[in-house]
Amino acid sequence: MRYASDMSASAATGGGPEDGGLICRGDISGFYWRTTLRRIALQTNVVLVVLIGGILTLAPAIAAQPPWAGSGKGEKDEQKGKHEKQKSEKGDSDTRSSRDVTTSTVRRGEYFGDQHRVVVRDYYREQFRTGRCPPGLAKKGNGCMPPGQAKKWSIGRPLPRDVIYYDVPPELVVQIGSPPAGYRYARVATDILLIAVGTGMVIDAIQDLGRM
Repeated sequence: MRYASDMSASAATGGGPEDGGLICRGDISGFYWRTTLRRIALQTNVVLVVLIGGILTLAPAIAAQPPWAGSGKGEKDEQKGKHEKQKSEKGDSDTRSSRDVTTSTVRRGEYFGDQHRVVVRDYYREQFRTGRCPPGLAKKGNGCMPPGQAKKWSIGRPLPRDVIYYDVPPELVVQIGSPPAGYRYARVATDILLIAVGTGMVIDAIQDLGRM
């Protein structure tokens, strides 16, 4: 009967073995979650430390990258600009070389041919016959002559500065053809000259148009 009394007393006070078991399980569960959170926080800190260490390790290597290792758009544009400039300079050089070759093919005293002379003399013969003397010439007899002006030029030498010359009429240039690059036609008194532009060198001539 004592045993029954003890059980009753325990029930009356609300104590017993089951109450003690519930308290222990609650303490264990809280400890588990606290441990898990600490582990997650530790792992996160380790990952951050590794990332920061990797960035600090790569930064000097990136900063010390040699100039030739770059392949950015800016460098490509700069190289393209240099290439275009070299092509342009080469093109200008080729053009000058071509012009020089053309110039060197005109030999002194050998440009005007018989066809040139026939066309030029026919053109001025008609003017002289009708009494229409070109500028710088005066009518004398059956032709046009310079008023007392003597010949002052010679093939292979620059045209003297004091010599007055006139442009050849465009309609005559059409008939005899345009002069080579770097040259021009000019009329001095009754002579048609081919002279070099810049130097004034006399290359060839059709002379004495007024004596036809």
